Amino acid sequence: MSSSPDEGGAAVPQVRFKGEDGRLLLLLPPEVDTPSALTWADLWFQFKNRLGAGERFWQPNTPVHLMARDRLLDGRQLQDIVNALAEVQLQLKRVYTSRRQTAVAAATAGLSVEQQAPVGQLTLQSSDPAGQALAEPLYIQSTLRSGMEVRHPGTVIVLGDVNPGSSIIADGDVLVWGALRGVAQAGATGNSRCMIMALRLDPTQIRIADFVARAPETPPSQYYPEVAYVASDGIRIAKASDFSRDRIVP
Repeated sequence: MSSSPDEGGAAVPQVRFKGEDGRLLLLLPPEVDTPSALTWADLWFQFKNRLGAGERFWQPNTPVHLMARDRLLDGRQLQDIVNALAEVQLQLKRVYTSRRQTAVAAATAGLSVEQQAPVGQLTLQSSDPAGQALAEPLYIQSTLRSGMEVRHPGTVIVLGDVNPGSSIIADGDVLVWGALRGVAQAGATGNSRCMIMALRLDPTQIRIADFVARAPETPPSQYYPEVAYVASDGIRIAKASDFSRDRIVP
């Protein structure tokens, strides 16, 4: 059952688990469909009851994907979910959300996250030369560790490092105020006028739209802030101090 009647007879949305393709989906009811009286404490009570139910249909160590939808979750609430799942040998692998604050909290907690822009909340950003509808930029003030993946329908700005084994996939630009040593993709929906910039550009792989480049086998003797962009002959890299968007192929 996905809902149960409250005292007034109306159906109350429920926390649900659903098995899908070898993973376990943890679905939270959307806030837009939830009565105002249904608090985080109510959702937590439902969640714990589902975990403690006698008929568990999942296997130990099954990966869990949290479908948070438009529900606002902070770092403490996400960590509570992680801990409760661990108690029954489940591991939270990814968070799907349409709330920027929840996406930031998930990434800060070391979780992979995919932010999905709600319909009607995409805007034409002046920073996007192609006039593509993008979500507001996602700011992450922490290092992305190995195994983490961040997906966002706009520009991603990381104030920290992007370690090997981690990845960023952005529909807009990727800006790393630190070392980029993982995988980064800008213009994921096909906009080749997007760019990737880092204080230290030493990636495993970079992609801009459909163009792909890898780091040179011999690392440079000295690093500078650099920008990766698409020119007529593919992805090029320039010092940030010398870069101009005029170099980008229309």
